[in-house]
Amino acid sequence: MTKQLVVVAAGLGKPSSTRLLADRLADATTRHTDVDVRVIELRELANDIAQNMVTGFPSPRLRDAIEAVTSADGLIAVTPVFTGSYSGLFKSFFDVVDKDALAGLPVLIAATGGTARHSLVLEHAMRPLFAYLRAVVVPTAVYAASEDWASGGDGALAARVDRAAGELAALLGARPDRPASPAGGIPGERAAADDMEVVPFAQQLAALAVDK
Repeated sequence: MTKQLVVVAAGLGKPSSTRLLADRLADATTRHTDVDVRVIELRELANDIAQNMVTGFPSPRLRDAIEAVTSADGLIAVTPVFTGSYSGLFKSFFDVVDKDALAGLPVLIAATGGTARHSLVLEHAMRPLFAYLRAVVVPTAVYAASEDWASGGDGALAARVDRAAGELAALLGARPDRPASPAGGIPGERAAADDMEVVPFAQQLAALAVDK
């Protein structure tokens, strides 16, 4: 069965460098393994996310996006940098996802910003967020500054994109088929724990070593 890869892009502009980086990461992953890709642009869900934050009830299209993420086999999460961290829209989306719904999920994290000085956002903000959610974050994170696009995103950025995509593909290949979560990963609607098989963290890391 073809694995399902979901890409969450939190760019606010259209077009945006965040979506461009998200697409490059998705394309690179498809070169390493056979996956079906779905892209979710959070800018289109901004009002729905805000309403859910204050009411506790997701709109139909926000529910669909949450269910896509929580039933995926892998996730690429990309955010622009705001005030030295991930954007509020990015964080708000993952705040409305059940905190247990991403446990064991392979995740590739990436960010975009105006200067390379903000690249540490990957390690001091994004990696801890997904570690808290008990996702399995691939070792290589990808940051793209404005200067990286000056040459069309080639060189060091292209190499990093390919390496990160290869690591994600290795985890996807080692992952058993994942049934959808009982209530789409929405807080307050999770059913009792099911019999979903979870691949031990050490086994998933071993898959990376074999792939190299």
